[in-house]
Amino acid sequence: MTLVGQPLPTFALQDDQGRTVTSGDLKGRWTVLYAYPKDSTPGCTTEACDFRDAWSRLETLGATVYGISRDSLKSHQNFIAKQNLPFRLLSDPEATLLKALGAYGPKLLYGKQVEGVIRSTYLIDPQGLIRHTWPKVSVKGHVQEVIEWLLKNK
Repeated sequence: MTLVGQPLPTFALQDDQGRTVTSGDLKGRWTVLYAYPKDSTPGCTTEACDFRDAWSRLETLGATVYGISRDSLKSHQNFIAKQNLPFRLLSDPEATLLKALGAYGPKLLYGKQVEGVIRSTYLIDPQGLIRHTWPKVSVKGHVQEVIEWLLKNK
């Protein structure tokens, strides 16, 4: 089942500051919601820093960025401070939204099958509909792909 054209699943999650963010809060602007496995790990740090470095460009294109993982608020706060991230991180400890998006489930990690967050990105339009997905993201060049999609399709 494709998520493209579907409404973003309804959710209410806490951000890094303990504020509740809901699916309704994302309406009115384009939103880049990227799911990543774990704060302060090499691939996740690279991806977060790539979004950080492109943040002003994405804002110029009318898009807000949110990262989402199962990490705690404290972990998110430390990650934001250490990497100087200008966007909010959502905590989904039970993987409720991650599962609804297909961003949580079986995956290979160092050759072993495990359950966990599958690095994915979702582009949500101002009406709250999912317009594009990037399942199983490769970090290198990914943020540029998001920018190019927005430039061509927004």
